[in-house]
Amino acid sequence: MTTYLSCDEIRDRFARAMSAMYQAEVPQYAALLELVERVNRETLDKDPALAQRLEEGGELARLGVERHGAIRVGTADELAMLRRLFAVMGMYPVGYYDLSEAGVPVHSTAFRPVEAAALARNPFRIFTSLLRLELIEDAGLRERAAAILAGRDIFTPAARELIALYEHQGGLAEAQAERFVTEAIETFRWHRDATVDPDTYHALHGEHRLIADVVCFRGPHINHLTPRTLDIDAVQQRMPAAGMTPKEVIEGPPRRDCPILLRQTSFKALDEAMRFAGERQGSHRARFGEIEQRGVALTAKGRALYDQLLAESRVRTVGLDNATHQQVLAEVFAGFPDDETQLRRQGLAFFEYRPTGAGQSAAVDTLDMEALIERGLVTAQPMTYEDFLPVSAAGIFQSNLGAGKSGAYEGNANRSAFEQALGAAVIDELALYAERESSSCRATLQALTQ
Repeated sequence: MTTYLSCDEIRDRFARAMSAMYQAEVPQYAALLELVERVNRETLDKDPALAQRLEEGGELARLGVERHGAIRVGTADELAMLRRLFAVMGMYPVGYYDLSEAGVPVHSTAFRPVEAAALARNPFRIFTSLLRLELIEDAGLRERAAAILAGRDIFTPAARELIALYEHQGGLAEAQAERFVTEAIETFRWHRDATVDPDTYHALHGEHRLIADVVCFRGPHINHLTPRTLDIDAVQQRMPAAGMTPKEVIEGPPRRDCPILLRQTSFKALDEAMRFAGERQGSHRARFGEIEQRGVALTAKGRALYDQLLAESRVRTVGLDNATHQQVLAEVFAGFPDDETQLRRQGLAFFEYRPTGAGQSAAVDTLDMEALIERGLVTAQPMTYEDFLPVSAAGIFQSNLGAGKSGAYEGNANRSAFEQALGAAVIDELALYAERESSSCRATLQALTQ
């Protein structure tokens, strides 16, 4: 009987292969990993309680391997094939992100694991954006871009064969999985040879730098691979000494005792040598080094409060340096509770519940979760936010690719068109967190009352 590798194992192998490839392509990425690892180690040494919390929540083991990448594709066919490719690795489209509201002509989803055990094994994610050619006003330029995209295939023939084989068999054997990783990684590799002449490149670049990045190359090269840090402020401060130029401000919420959602920064995109069709030399700027710090996932109520406060802060933070930006953010977000008990009791964040040793041996006379927590019979672990923030993603894009024409693409969300291109509905991330919380409640109460 043939033994198939688990999707989790294939994903772990692919993520490690991707990291090795990106280190070879972008040497500064290796320096970034060293910096993040050093900051994480120092943070854990200074805060044993944090180290214990991460260990108990299963977060410590995944910290060193955790990465998210980003990729941009040009057609519905490319997006739909990526959905099938990522399914081999147990990664599914979670969330819909409209970046047109920030002047970036794409909409996106995040392919990632969805089960708690799969996330613990390796939470590798790929933030995947689809170019929206319909937002290009110049009809001639739009048609030229569509024709260029129609003439390429970003997948190797062997990758297509192995995806179909996985779907037919329900899995891949050892040798097949190894070959799949080797072939699939080619889609994400940098190719310095453009497929277009200089005039076409500059015409597309003039519309938006991201459009040129998507359309003018053989494939959708991975444009960043993000490690997770426990102290993004320390990484931001130390990047210049490590030879990296950080973006102006850290995106997302301010520094807090109880981190929420996602904070992100990056080093600026690199100028990389390229060659146009016809052998003329040029340069292209698209790939950069991103860093993230993850906090607790917020409920719909929590997200509404976050969005409200973020909107208030944006009016006051335009053009500020990072230190002043963070100070203003902290002032605005003073109205957001900053301890786990209040986040839980006010229904602002998601938690995972587990019985303690004492709880499993105690006579339980109540099903009130807060009462059980107060008596030390149940623990509530903050649920890590596994997804992304549209405003922060757009801020990273703009910092590295420019904002494009003011107002050119704004307010054009079209989830149904994205899902049609994808060939599936995207998963509601809030529903995933809510179900995980509810399941942990049910399992905990069942264990206490048996």
